[in-house]
Amino acid sequence: MRAVNLIARRELRALFDAPVAYVATAASLLVLLSLFTTEFFIAGRLDLNPLFRWLPAVAALLLPALAMRLWAEERRRRTFELWVTLPFTATELVLGKYIAGMAIWSLFLLGTTPAIALLYSLGAPDLGLICSGYLGALLLGSLLLSQALFLSSLTKEVVVAFLTGCAGSILLLASGAPRLVAVLDGLAPELALGSNLAEHLSALVRFDAFRDGFIGLSHSAWFIGTSLVFLAANAWAVRNIRD
Repeated sequence: MRAVNLIARRELRALFDAPVAYVATAASLLVLLSLFTTEFFIAGRLDLNPLFRWLPAVAALLLPALAMRLWAEERRRRTFELWVTLPFTATELVLGKYIAGMAIWSLFLLGTTPAIALLYSLGAPDLGLICSGYLGALLLGSLLLSQALFLSSLTKEVVVAFLTGCAGSILLLASGAPRLVAVLDGLAPELALGSNLAEHLSALVRFDAFRDGFIGLSHSAWFIGTSLVFLAANAWAVRNIRD
């Protein structure tokens, strides 16, 4: 655990030494809060639903941008070779980088608290609904970050890492979009392809359950389990690179 903490602290310092963490996080936060404010005053409802509705789209861009720096940039600049000379296992390297990425994601979510302050300045919002939404946001971030880290470890090109991370995020989210599900089901009703994708692959369906206030054990286990699968695949990829 000491090695994981050491790697995580090093990665956090490296992220904040480069402008990508500041620019990407600040820009994403500004866009998200702007969208929330606009929809909030139009809808006139005392909840964070507009913020959580746009959050997956923002995460699908922000987290791959962070992940490309954590692996692909290391390989491109050949600093990866430095890691393999140190007495760290592949699992420790992956977990350290994952924790650093999740720390940035947590700071991003913390930056949305002005939206909560706005709600409480206007009335008495449902605290349980707010907590459920943020728990779902944390789990969603864990999943999208872990898959983006895995894809980032497969290439030395940061642009390729970013684009594949975005594509993976979009796949996990769009597979649960109601319109896409309806179209795919309509194309092959006997296979129910859209419904099956939404049931087994979609992060959006499960995140929407948290957004609606439903904290289900099965949804939480799916997020955690799928994130662990991507982290295990990441460790496998790193071991192969080391070999």
